[in-house]
Amino acid sequence: MTSEERRAFGARVAQLRKQRGMKQDELAVAINRTASWVSQVERGVQPVVRLDVLQLLADGLGVSVQVLHPDAPQPAPPAPPAAEEPNDLDGTRLLISGHPALDVLLIEQSASEAPSLAEFSIAVDEVWALTHAARFSELNTALGRLLPRLERAARTAALGSRPAVQVLLSQTYQALAAAFVRQDEADAAWVAADRAIRAAEQSARPLLVFAGIYRLAQAFLRLKHLDQADHVASSAVAVLKKYTSTGEPEPEAISVLGSLHLILAFVAARGGQRDRARDELSKARTVAAQLGTDRNDFNLEFGPTNVEIQAVSTAVDLGDAGEALDLGQRIDAGRLSPERRSRLLMDLGRAHAQRRHPGEALEFLLRAEELAPETVRTHVAARAVIRELALLAGRSASPELLGLAERVGALE
Repeated sequence: MTSEERRAFGARVAQLRKQRGMKQDELAVAINRTASWVSQVERGVQPVVRLDVLQLLADGLGVSVQVLHPDAPQPAPPAPPAAEEPNDLDGTRLLISGHPALDVLLIEQSASEAPSLAEFSIAVDEVWALTHAARFSELNTALGRLLPRLERAARTAALGSRPAVQVLLSQTYQALAAAFVRQDEADAAWVAADRAIRAAEQSARPLLVFAGIYRLAQAFLRLKHLDQADHVASSAVAVLKKYTSTGEPEPEAISVLGSLHLILAFVAARGGQRDRARDELSKARTVAAQLGTDRNDFNLEFGPTNVEIQAVSTAVDLGDAGEALDLGQRIDAGRLSPERRSRLLMDLGRAHAQRRHPGEALEFLLRAEELAPETVRTHVAARAVIRELALLAGRSASPELLGLAERVGALE
């Protein structure tokens, strides 16, 4: 979008807003953006190129996307109602519904059921490996075996062993929260993150509590509760900054602090707060430089590489596709998990779509699917851009694009 196109688009937004008798701050509230963001759009400073943001703005103005932007693709005809497809984590969602271990309240557990911490530790490591690989169906099965046993052990193990069991229980719930976020089951992620925080507090490992808060902020972010995500992450950052500013803080504390700065960058980007998003990214880079290397403390995968991956994603959210592509060319993500690598590829695909490079966008999205198919299928923004590519291509859509759209359910 050229500067002239941005100014013309902004003038159209202002005209439609005034026709509805709305002030800039009223429109901002309606679309969950700031008044500054609306002002920048109307002045032609802030580009709006993503179809989902166009739709959000059109909804706030009470018009169709085509009235707001005549060149936008026509919406697909509504599909007939269909039965809701099962989610890969439906079994685990049921498992965490209600009290997690009712039987131990009334039935005395025998001594033969004493937990094996080594066995549990191996199982928790496997749970995280499945989460990082986005193998959610297998994760559902593994959690069905592990979680009830851990919940019982947390209540029945010898007092001296219970803190160690609580550590493993918190780690398991954090994995589940991360998986639920990626499956777009943010309400369940909220429950899992809250349980992770409670178990962490009982484990006598305070930093594990802060890692759980990161998972909670992720759930709020996916729920579009930006104020709640901002509140929990900012509160945790304030405490961690004081803790890490004295002595020689352990790397785990630095990893959590940097990860929370990345969450705040996402919150700012989703709220259209460009300057704040860049400031939080700058703080995350500083923390990563202090750490000096890529680590996986608390399965956060924080380090210099992950910061740059998140910088790509933030740039895409802000509509800065050129910046996202420039950053992406310099990233070697080979040592990170399949989920992180596929996320980078998806974001680069989204950036190419914003630049109207459909061939390149499809190439990156297909590579992301090859690496982690379940991640692409459940990623809201990826599905949206695949749908947009298919609508823009129309009858000339390639078999590869149509096949991808069908596999991820982008046209449903």
